[in-house]
Amino acid sequence: MRLQMQAIHFDADPKLLSFIQQKLDKLDTFYDRITSGEVFLKLDKSDNAKTQTKLLEVKLYVPGGTMFVREQGTTFEEATDLAIDTLKMQVKKFKDKRNNARAPKVIEGVALEDGVTVIAEETEE
Repeated sequence: MRLQMQAIHFDADPKLLSFIQQKLDKLDTFYDRITSGEVFLKLDKSDNAKTQTKLLEVKLYVPGGTMFVREQGTTFEEATDLAIDTLKMQVKKFKDKRNNARAPKVIEGVALEDGVTVIAEETEE
């Protein structure tokens, strides 16, 4: 997957960018039609906090849709792990929707092509 990464108002370490790329590449195991993505790394500076919160935004492009997640953590690695968990769920849900939309609709007692008649269909819940 082709990723474009941008660090906003700071220079990101190449090791960090490589870490994020490796993590996002693993999403291909769940859905191999992800075409590209954008990653934004930001530092959230609040007045009363001594540490800066790291903010990670990921936008993935797939045929027929876009997935977006925004996560924050004490490190970019932590934010990346949280984002990956969320994106896994989004990718699986998107894939299931696509597969279910393409599946032939089965109606009880209706003849389908090739002379097959479905009496009843069991569904898992």
